[in-house]
Amino acid sequence: MNGHGKSDRPIVPKKPANKAGGAPLAAERVEERGLAKGNLQQQNKVRTQSRDALQSKLERIRQAARRDKKLRFTALWHHVCDVERLREVYFAMKRKAAAGVDGETWQHYGENLEDNLQGLCEKLKRGAYRAKPVKRVYIPKADGRQRPLGVPALEDKIVQGATVAVLNAIHETDFLGFSYGFRPGRSQHNALDALAVGLVRKKVSWVLDADIRGFFDAVDHEWLVKFIEQRITDQRIVRHIKKWLKAGVLEDGKRMRTEQGTPQGGSISPLLANIYLHYVFDLWAQWWRREVASGDVIIVRYADDICVGFQSKRDAERFLMELQKRMGKFHLELHPDKTRLIEFGRFAVEDRKRRGQDKPETFDFLGFTHICGKKRNGKFMVLRQTMRKRMRAKLREVKEKLRRRMHDPVPDVGKWLGAVVRGHMQYYSVPRNRRAVDLFRYEVIKLWRKLMRRRSQRTELTWERMGRLINRWLPTIYVVHPYPEQRLRV
Repeated sequence: MNGHGKSDRPIVPKKPANKAGGAPLAAERVEERGLAKGNLQQQNKVRTQSRDALQSKLERIRQAARRDKKLRFTALWHHVCDVERLREVYFAMKRKAAAGVDGETWQHYGENLEDNLQGLCEKLKRGAYRAKPVKRVYIPKADGRQRPLGVPALEDKIVQGATVAVLNAIHETDFLGFSYGFRPGRSQHNALDALAVGLVRKKVSWVLDADIRGFFDAVDHEWLVKFIEQRITDQRIVRHIKKWLKAGVLEDGKRMRTEQGTPQGGSISPLLANIYLHYVFDLWAQWWRREVASGDVIIVRYADDICVGFQSKRDAERFLMELQKRMGKFHLELHPDKTRLIEFGRFAVEDRKRRGQDKPETFDFLGFTHICGKKRNGKFMVLRQTMRKRMRAKLREVKEKLRRRMHDPVPDVGKWLGAVVRGHMQYYSVPRNRRAVDLFRYEVIKLWRKLMRRRSQRTELTWERMGRLINRWLPTIYVVHPYPEQRLRV
C-alpha cells in the first residue's frame, strides 16, 4: 500500500482539482529585472501546471480517505518534502509577519528562495531538519489580560504549512459538520448562522455555553499522538509533529520545555486542536445526540468554543455532567465561571412568561451577544448584538494607537481609521446589529476629533472640516451579512 490508498492503481478524480486557495498563492515571485512577455507567460503556465499537479495529488489522497474511513496512510512524507509544495506554502504566508527566534523574515528568505527551499527539502529527506523553539509574545485580551502567542521560525512555518495541506486532505473527510473552526471554506459566520438557524428551527429551550479552560495549553501530547495515528502511520509525519510539540518556548532569552499543549501561532496548531477535539468531543457528542438524548439537540463548535442547544432540561443537565467527565478523561477541564447552562429559545420565552419570570438570559458566542427577540410579524428570532466588552476593548486599543499617531499626517491616520472601521463592519454588521456598528463608528469619530483638536490648538476645528475628513476616509455603515436562513438556503 502506498500513501494514496491500498493499491498503486491511479485513482481518477471525480471532479476537477480545486484551485489554489488565497490570493497570495497566485502572486508571482518579484524579480529585480523585467521578464520578456513570452517568458512571463511560460513561467505562469509552469506555475499553474505545478499547482494543478499538487492539487491532483491531494485529491487522490482525499478520495482514498473518503472511500475508506479506517484506512491508515503509511507513505505521506514525500508529499511534504516537495519543493513545489514548500514554495506554494511560502507564497501563501503573510509577508509582514514577525520573525521567529531565527530572525528570518519572508523578504530576506525570498532573496535566495530556490536555494533555500532546495536546502530545506534535502534536510527533510535525510532527517536533518530540527524544529526551533517558538518565540513567545503577548497580545492584550478583551478583559485586559495578556494572551500568550507563539511566533515560529520561518522554515518551521513552511514545513508546518506543507504538512497541514497534506493532512487536511485526510482529516477534512472525517471532521463532522458542526465543527467550523480553522477549516477550509468555513468561517465564524458559518458557525453563527448554523447556531441561529438551529435555535429557531429546532425545539430548543436550553443552551449550554461551554468554555474549555486554557485548551491550547492543556492538550495532552500522548493522547494527541494516539489520535493522529488513527489515520497516519507514516512515522516521519508523526515524528515531526512530536518535534514541534516538544520544541519548547523562548521567552526573555530562556528556553522552556513544553510537556503539554500545542504551539499557538503555528499553522499546525489549529489542525492539531481540531483533531484532538474531534475524538474527545465531536464523535462523543454525535453519539450522545443519537443514542442518549430524548429530544432535539443542536451542536456548534468553533475551535474550543462550544455551544449546545437542548429541548429538555434533563438532557441538558445530563450532557453537562457527562461532558465534564469526558473532558477530565483527556486532561481537559470546563471553565467553572465561563461555562453556563441557561434557559433560551422560543419555547423558553413562552415558559418563562407563563411562570411570571423575565425574558431569558443572554449568552456570548464568537463576539456576539445572543438575545431572544422577535421579528416584525411577532415570530421568534435570535438577535445578535456586538459584545459590549469586545467593543470597549477595541475602542481602548484605537485610542492608544491614535495617541501614538498624533503627529502622523492626517491622510495616513484617516486611511488607518478607515481600515479599522471597515474591518469592524465586515465582521459585526449582521442584520439587526447596524446600530451597534454605527455606534462604534461614532465613537471612533469622537476619538479622532479629540486628537485633531489637540493637534491644532491655534485654529478651531469646525464640524464642517471634520465632516469632510469623515466623508473622505471613514466608510458609511451598511449591513454586510444576510439573514442566517438566506445564507444557509444558498
